[in-house]
Amino acid sequence: MLKKYLFLIVLLFLAPRIFPQINKEQLRNEIDTLLRDDFFKSANIAIEIYDLTAYDTLYKFNEKKLLNPASNMKLLTSAAGLIFLGPRHNFFTSVRYTGDVIDHTLHGDVYVDGDFDPDIGTGDLYHFINDFLKLGIEEIDGNLYADISKKDTISWGWGWMWDDNPSTDAPYLSPLNINSNAIDVYVLGTVQGEKAQIFTDPETEYVRIINNTITSSLEEQNIYVTRDWQNRNNDIYVGGIIAPPVSAAGDTIKRSVNIYRPDLYFLTLLKEKLQENGITLKGKMGVLKNPSGSRWLSFFNHTYDNVMTYMNKVSDNLSAEMVLYTLAESFNGVPVTASEGLRVIDSLLTLSGVPRNTYLAADGSGVSRYNLFSADHILSVLKYIYYNYQRLFELYYNSLPIAGIDGTLRNRMQGTDAEGNVHAKTGTLRGVSCLSGYAKAKNNHLIAFSILMQGFIYQTDYARSIQDRICILISNYIESK
Repeated sequence: MLKKYLFLIVLLFLAPRIFPQINKEQLRNEIDTLLRDDFFKSANIAIEIYDLTAYDTLYKFNEKKLLNPASNMKLLTSAAGLIFLGPRHNFFTSVRYTGDVIDHTLHGDVYVDGDFDPDIGTGDLYHFINDFLKLGIEEIDGNLYADISKKDTISWGWGWMWDDNPSTDAPYLSPLNINSNAIDVYVLGTVQGEKAQIFTDPETEYVRIINNTITSSLEEQNIYVTRDWQNRNNDIYVGGIIAPPVSAAGDTIKRSVNIYRPDLYFLTLLKEKLQENGITLKGKMGVLKNPSGSRWLSFFNHTYDNVMTYMNKVSDNLSAEMVLYTLAESFNGVPVTASEGLRVIDSLLTLSGVPRNTYLAADGSGVSRYNLFSADHILSVLKYIYYNYQRLFELYYNSLPIAGIDGTLRNRMQGTDAEGNVHAKTGTLRGVSCLSGYAKAKNNHLIAFSILMQGFIYQTDYARSIQDRICILISNYIESK
């Protein structure tokens, strides 16, 4: 297998010179040759390739077979958001208060209303802080509440795996989010025999660090960072061996974990930033629905087009799930459930000509092991948005990772004719690798494609190399004369 893998890498490097251009028959023959690889004696693959410019199917294989799409699910979620919400839809997080401001003291409670914004970071809190300062508030003689009433209490997607905790790929879901509902942990060796230095970004009292590390002279480093997810708390355990720093700048190891109860995480960071700016909270923090009659104090928003771009470029799971809930709210009001959002995905698929009951949609991000789609299903959506929403299509197309340039494809297909020409969404779970999107061919035709692969062990790089090879072939395609 190693020899075959190295041979395929050589082909990838030489591809532009071996095949400056190929016609439909050559394209089909080349892909057929790839599919005779021993890799597919056990692994499954489904492919469909379609020339959008010429209205012509270029290749099909197992295109009706149901496989797990992994993060190719985001192609459906982001398309639904673009069509049904619109690019300028606002995720609108607001701060309201009760009572009155007298002598620099707010005699009342403060409420932060969650609106499913997935992109708020610690720095964005200063938008709220500045509005507190404008009112001259130096003390809050009341409580700080999160209003998370827009959503049910289910904090994970259907079919998410219990042992994905505490990975940042499986964030806890809430209408009120911050820092992708995760925290970065940095570990730096100190003096041999002593514990490592540990700090977090952001620095916050919301987590507790348990330091079980040791600085050693051994060259081999073995650091682990985990969270006590089994007991549903935010105690972060850091252990293992780390080497002393070799320079004054040090050699810092970074790890990230998800955070339990992101709504309270948000409130804690807000409280800490208030205190840093001379505003004291005297009361407690908790969860409570914003009462009628409360007054507006501040707001912060992100628009859907920016959320979609981040979602697709880096394959952000939190963004996809928040879009799913927002779709549910736009059609059904609040409180929302994920199943209501999935019905909107169903509507998109129906409009795309996909028969109901031929697929299974379990979440918006592709984390779930329950999702089942075919290459033909995904291609139907790629074709639908291209042919029916030309203005929106440009935003959709540009939101996808670009081969050799950015996002999850930045290190793939570099130096080939596919670099800069393939805009596609990756999808990865253990034993699953997918790539679907668009490619510009040698004749300037736009090609839509979907490649779903499943059923392999420890061979993700090899699966990707085959996908890359197919994309290079598509990029070198020229219409048959």
